[in-house]
Amino acid sequence: MNCHPAKVNSDMLAIENLIKRFDQPGGGELTVLDVPQFNIAVGEQVALIGQSGGGKTTLLHLIAGMLTATSGSIRINNLELTRLSEQGRDRFRAGTIGYVFQTFNLLPAFSALENVKLGMSFGSGSVDATRASDLLDRVGLSDRAHYRPNQLSVGQQQRVAIARALAGRPKLLLADEPTANVDPASADTVLNLIIDSCRDENISLLMVTHSMDVAQRFQRCDKLEDINRAFSPLGAGT
Repeated sequence: MNCHPAKVNSDMLAIENLIKRFDQPGGGELTVLDVPQFNIAVGEQVALIGQSGGGKTTLLHLIAGMLTATSGSIRINNLELTRLSEQGRDRFRAGTIGYVFQTFNLLPAFSALENVKLGMSFGSGSVDATRASDLLDRVGLSDRAHYRPNQLSVGQQQRVAIARALAGRPKLLLADEPTANVDPASADTVLNLIIDSCRDENISLLMVTHSMDVAQRFQRCDKLEDINRAFSPLGAGT
C-alpha cells in the first residue's frame, strides 16, 4: 500500500510551523520535529506511519500538551494550545483529548471499572457509572470489571485503556502504537475497537504506528518523513 497525504480543511487539529528541540547532554540542541503543516478534520481518522526515532510519540505529546513546543502553533477545536499554561493544558487535555498509551498506563491499585471511571473524573469531574459499565461491555470486559490490571491479560489491559480513553467523550483521540504490545489476534480486536468507537462517536483519530498492516486500515495515511522536515530514523524521539 502507498501512503499518500490527503489535504483537508480541518477545524479539529491544525498544526503550523511546529518545531521541537531538545537540549543535548554535550551541549547544543537536537531538532526532533519540524512540521510546517498538519491538519485533521472533525471526525477524520488518520494513521501516521514512521520508523522509530522519527518523533511520533513526541508529536503526540505536543498535541496532548504533555510537552511544550519550541515554536509554532497547535490549534485543537479552535483553541491555541501553545498559549495555555501547564495547568490550562492539563484541563484542556482532560476535557478534550483521549490518549491510548502504548504501555497502557493503567493504575495498578484500581479495578478495570475504576480505571475507566477515573478517565471520566479527570475531564468533567463527574462520573457516569452507566457509561463506564457500557464501555467495558463494548470492549468485551464486562465480566472483568472488578479485576485489577495484573489480573488481566495484556490484550485485556489494552482494551481497558481504550475504554478509559473514550470515557470522557473526547473530541480527539490520540493512539500511540496501540497494537505494538499485543498478539496479532488481540491487535486486530484493539484496532477495530478504536476505529469503530471513533466512527460511532464522531471522534477525530490520530494513530501513530510503524506497521503498514495497521496503516492500511485507514482511508488517510500520512508518512512521518513527509510532514517532518527534521525526520531521521536514527534521531531522538519515538
